[in-house]
Amino acid sequence: MAKQWVHLMFIGLFACCKTDAVKAEKLTLLFAGDAMQHQSQIDNAFRDGRYDYSSCFQHITHEISQADFAVVNLEVTLGGTPYKGYPRFSAPDEYAGALKDAGFDLFLTANNHILDRFSKGLHRTLNVLDSLEIKHTGVFRSAAERKEIYPLMIEKKNIRMAFLNYTYGTNGIHPVAPDYVNYIDTNRIREDIQRAKELKADFIIANMHWGEEYKLIQNKAQEKIAQRLMDQGVNIVIGSHPHVVQPSLAMTDSTGAISGIVVYSLGNFVSAMVAPNTDGGQLIKIVLDKKDGKPVIVSCGYLLIYTEKKRIGLQTDFSIVPVLWTDPLPDKKTFFRPPFIPLDSVNYRKMKRFSDGARAILNTRNKGIPEFRFTAPEQEERFLTKFLPLKFVE
Repeated sequence: MAKQWVHLMFIGLFACCKTDAVKAEKLTLLFAGDAMQHQSQIDNAFRDGRYDYSSCFQHITHEISQADFAVVNLEVTLGGTPYKGYPRFSAPDEYAGALKDAGFDLFLTANNHILDRFSKGLHRTLNVLDSLEIKHTGVFRSAAERKEIYPLMIEKKNIRMAFLNYTYGTNGIHPVAPDYVNYIDTNRIREDIQRAKELKADFIIANMHWGEEYKLIQNKAQEKIAQRLMDQGVNIVIGSHPHVVQPSLAMTDSTGAISGIVVYSLGNFVSAMVAPNTDGGQLIKIVLDKKDGKPVIVSCGYLLIYTEKKRIGLQTDFSIVPVLWTDPLPDKKTFFRPPFIPLDSVNYRKMKRFSDGARAILNTRNKGIPEFRFTAPEQEERFLTKFLPLKFVE
């Protein structure tokens, strides 16, 4: 079989920051989808007596860490042993540490799996995140704790953000008092939005765990909730749960400026799913700024990512790789521009199947949310040269 070279690279979506009259710099947010741990991921992460996830994020860490604030949906509990995958997830604590090391600043916990290990699992998850000094929101040890720390307020570069997080349900398992899970409740959400305004949020960001699994198009309920959130003052809505990429839209005002963003589903960040459209997802980057003291959304873009599953000896490495545009070089000998990450032919076909399907949806149904080509500053080029010596594996 002829060797097949696949060259993939990071896509630098946005230019460097600039200070305006009020000394606020542009702030880049990054959102990633469902961070899962199926049994095969857990089993294959066990190396030399410990859980090692270094290979999982090695190709994407630079992209995440470039953002000023990065958010991921932690769709597992850290419920302790025995570690299990679907249907009742409990991941090793090392997984949370690896996500933090990859560059994530905020873990979302309001999702349908947060009660997989019941009250004990909920508490242990929060305790582990606190011990690792990881910010989190969506579930709480009590209503009193929620009142004290919710909405989660984050201020960076003179921009003040309120993060909200809700889930449609918890797989039929109900929280035991005083545990508190943020369910999608229109009255409570309205109160939370009002509280965010009282706390002087420049931007209100609602992270919603919603929709139908494996559906490539959002449903009417998602659209209705998103519109209600926007009407009440939310600026950005980010969706998770369907495990596939769904469309996004940027709303504009009379001047053509972006007034709000809705991402219906990010898809999977990392998982062991094999069904069509589930072996990848999208990263969303949003740039915020202040101009003359007024908060503005500068731009938004998406980057497709694919989970490579590569057999090495008796174990499988799960690695997230960014999907690149398919422009040939002038010599026509390669598919993508270097620097590159090589994939074997099986992963190449699966990656292409995922990316072709995702782009078919996003290119026709996205509104104002483009995919960006790579524009590497000098420091990124130096970083990326580390991948050049890698060789093709057939």
